[in-house]
Amino acid sequence: MSPQRALRRRSLRSAAVLAGAAAIAMTTAACSSTSGTSGAGNTNFVGGTGEINVVKAADRKPAPDISGKTLTGAKDSLAAYKGKVVVVNIWGSWCAPCRAEAPNLVKVANADKDKGVQFLGINTRDLEVSNAKSFDKRFDIPYPSFFDPYGSLILRFPKGSLNPQTLPATLVIDRQGKVAVRALKPLSEDDLNSIIDPLVAEK
Repeated sequence: MSPQRALRRRSLRSAAVLAGAAAIAMTTAACSSTSGTSGAGNTNFVGGTGEINVVKAADRKPAPDISGKTLTGAKDSLAAYKGKVVVVNIWGSWCAPCRAEAPNLVKVANADKDKGVQFLGINTRDLEVSNAKSFDKRFDIPYPSFFDPYGSLILRFPKGSLNPQTLPATLVIDRQGKVAVRALKPLSEDDLNSIIDPLVAEK
């Protein structure tokens, strides 16, 4: 092997190592349940612990227009569910805390279906839709998820309402289409019930 070819091969190997390290760092940062960088200090979120924040009815802001294709290729939109309490869960199949909370989301989604509650997912950073579909099948997810591999739908939420670097994350939209709750942690069944029930009770 010529010296030039050997040098080129070492350079390519070093570049691959650096790229792999960067990918691992991004994944670690993304799949975190901490909320220290949520930027909530400049919003109207009140009464929260830094992980789950509840917004007073008078301070709620309209949710953005979220629409696009689901994992099955069908078209859907957040606006289609106005008049219902909508639980929007942001997840990735590669994210361990997302997998941990999935059974809880499924149980509450099924239990609350007849209460006027709709669950929606936003699948992100899964570049292959097949991985997201496998996740849905594994956990028997009963609600649709948007396929958002590059996070374009997430970025439509107002600044401070969601930190797209934190997964899983959940937003709850009230019947008027306004953001009422933000959670930056994996949610238990009790967490979900404590978030959803007061919104269902609102007139």
